[in-house]
Amino acid sequence: MSILLVRHGQTAWSLSGQHTGSTDVPLTQAGEDQARRLAPVFAGRDVAAVLVSPRQRARRTAELAGLGTAPGGLQVDDDLVEWDYGAYEGRTTDEISAELGRPFSVWHDGVLPGDTPGETVHQVAVRARSALRRAEALVGPEGRDVVLVAHGHFLRILLATWLGLSPTAGALFALEAGTWGQLGHEHGRPVLERWSVPPIG
Repeated sequence: MSILLVRHGQTAWSLSGQHTGSTDVPLTQAGEDQARRLAPVFAGRDVAAVLVSPRQRARRTAELAGLGTAPGGLQVDDDLVEWDYGAYEGRTTDEISAELGRPFSVWHDGVLPGDTPGETVHQVAVRARSALRRAEALVGPEGRDVVLVAHGHFLRILLATWLGLSPTAGALFALEAGTWGQLGHEHGRPVLERWSVPPIG
């Protein structure tokens, strides 16, 4: 079995480096092109289900990648939303660093409450574990593929969780917009098989 992970295509905020949690920004034209070029990755695969974040950038990526034809269509899963960045929503790491007078890392400094409460990295990891349990259940005894379409920081935390690492280890796994990865097993242990693979073409 495999759990396939897709980070949504490019948005104006992913291009500028703005933290994009609850803000529902659309894909850019380049992001839509990335999503369309993901379609060959899933063609011919035995996909049991597709779980997708409710944000339009994730849902549109899944649609353009041809994933809506999976059994049950696109199943919206609220656990797949991006990290709630609180007061740092819409701001770049450079902006926050300048304000603090030192280098800022969302992984180690966390976030402050703003228009939304914000989340700790460990709270995001709770959601990631829940999503992984659902995905593994959907794989079933037949060992079919399940696809999760979500967001950069969330998927990095999910990967760390899958590997049994601290969720802060997600800092080590850069994931570009419009790319995909694959989780699997080797000798019964969870492993990373592919990561940040660009679209075809």
